[in-house]
Amino acid sequence: MNIIWIGCDFHPGFQSIAILDTETGESVERELDHGSDQAVQFYEGLRGRRVVIGMEACGNSGWFERRMAEMGHELWLGDAGTIRSLAVRKQKTNREDARHLLKLLLQERFPRIWVPSAQMRDSRQLLLHRHKLVQMRTRVKNELQHLMLNQGVQLKRKLWAQTGRKQLEALPLTGWTGQRRTDLLQLLDELEGKIAHLDEAAKQEAAQYADTALLRTQPGVGPITALAFVLTIGPVERFARSKQVASYLGLIPAEHSSGRQQKLGRISKQGNTFLRTLLVEAGQSAARHDAELKRAYQRLAHRKHRALAKVMVARKLAVRLYWMLRTGKPYTPAHMQDSPSHPVVVS
Repeated sequence: MNIIWIGCDFHPGFQSIAILDTETGESVERELDHGSDQAVQFYEGLRGRRVVIGMEACGNSGWFERRMAEMGHELWLGDAGTIRSLAVRKQKTNREDARHLLKLLLQERFPRIWVPSAQMRDSRQLLLHRHKLVQMRTRVKNELQHLMLNQGVQLKRKLWAQTGRKQLEALPLTGWTGQRRTDLLQLLDELEGKIAHLDEAAKQEAAQYADTALLRTQPGVGPITALAFVLTIGPVERFARSKQVASYLGLIPAEHSSGRQQKLGRISKQGNTFLRTLLVEAGQSAARHDAELKRAYQRLAHRKHRALAKVMVARKLAVRLYWMLRTGKPYTPAHMQDSPSHPVVVS
C-alpha cells in the first residue's frame, strides 16, 4: 500500500519534517512554519492519501493533533525517552531528529504510545484544574499561618476551624498587613468555592467511567483518585504485570547495578506526578481503614522512615487497583490471622 511516511520534529513555532513517499520513492526534508499556516496548508495538500506522521509526545501540540485527525492523517505519538535512546549519532539538530523519527517508522521500531480519547483528555483537564487550585489554596493558607505566627499565635490546623477564623479576623493588624490579611481571606473563600464546585463536577465526571465505581470500593480511594487512575492507566491490558504499573507511575526505586553489585536508590519518579501524589495521599487514608496496609506501614515506618512507608503503601495501593481492574472484582478485606507476621518454630 502506498503510504507517505513523515518524521516530524515538532516545536511550538515550527516543525522540521523528513518525508518518504513510497509510491514515487521521493525523499524530501522541509521546515514548516506554524504562525503563517504553512504547516496546515502543506498537510491539506495531502488529503486523500494515507499519511502516517511520527513525532515525540510533547506539550502544546493539541491543535496539531486535532487538525491531523480532521484531515484523516494518522498521527503516531512516541515515547520521547525511548526515541532519544535509539539515536546513535552524537549530533542533534532539528533535521537529524526528523530523519531519526522517519527511520524508526520505516524500520517498524517507532515506540508508539497509547493516546487517550478526546473525552478522557477533557476529564484530565478537570482534575488538573482542580489540582492547581488546591495548590493555590495551600499557598494562601501558608501565608495566613505566617501572619498568625508573626503575631505570636500558633493554631496549626485549628486556624481553619470557625473559632480559628474569628481569631485571625480579630487580630489588630493595620496598614498593608491588615490589607494583606483581608485580600488573602477573600482569595481563600473564592478558592474554597471553586474547589467545592470542581469536587462536585469530578464526582459527576467519575460516574461517566464504569471502572471508577469498582476502584472506589477500596477504602481511602475517592472519586478524584479513582478517576485519575482510570484516565492515566487507560486500557489495563497495556500492562502485563503489576510491576509495570508501579514502574509506569515512578513508584519503584531507581537502579544502578553493575556486575554482581546491585545498587537501588530512591524511587524513579518517572511518570504522572499528579497521580503519584494522589496515591500517596490515598494510601494514608487506606492504611487507617485497611488492617493489612496499616500493619505494613507501621512495620516499615518503625524499621526505616515514615516517608519510605508512605511510598510503599502507595505502591501497594496502585497494585491493588490494577488487579481490581484486571479481574473486575471489588475490594474484599483480607482475613487477618491471630498468628504473628513470621512463623514460629516450636521445638
